[in-house]
Amino acid sequence: MITLMKMHNSVFDWLDRKAGFILPTLARFTFAAVLVMYFWRSAWTKLGDGPFGLFSLSDGAYAQIFPRAMEAVGYDSSQLGFFHWMVALAGTWAEFILPALIVVGLFSRLAAIGLIGFVFVQSATDIVGHGATDEKTLGGWFNGIPDSVILDQRLLWITVLAIIVVKGAGPLSADRLTGRLS
Repeated sequence: MITLMKMHNSVFDWLDRKAGFILPTLARFTFAAVLVMYFWRSAWTKLGDGPFGLFSLSDGAYAQIFPRAMEAVGYDSSQLGFFHWMVALAGTWAEFILPALIVVGLFSRLAAIGLIGFVFVQSATDIVGHGATDEKTLGGWFNGIPDSVILDQRLLWITVLAIIVVKGAGPLSADRLTGRLS
């Protein structure tokens, strides 16, 4: 039994020492493999037409972000104000910029904090604005059903992002490279 405990401690002590490399690298890889295209595809649906589409967003952008306000104005985004435009623009840009920063590993902790906030706002919009309160979509923790879109999946997203907030981007990152250069 003592030999088994020594072997166990030896393996997991080594793993603890390597956690600074393994966890943030795995978290960024997981984010890139699972979520980066989700955010970028979502952002693409919000862009307007032409080269200035980054600044003149589609009606769909406003419908996704402000569903009740869009319904109130008959889905005519020109009736919404400057505040709506700024929030929609910032949200759209965040969906492009923050995932890119995490994948590259530049300002990773700030980008991960930003995306955690984004996921909270996205979830609140889905629940309150879009009325996603059915059990399949909203889900529930500790219910033995792990595939709800909001509570289950987004908790996993936040957990991956929280690893980056706590541990940083890891050794294979622009953060590490710029830290060594300065």
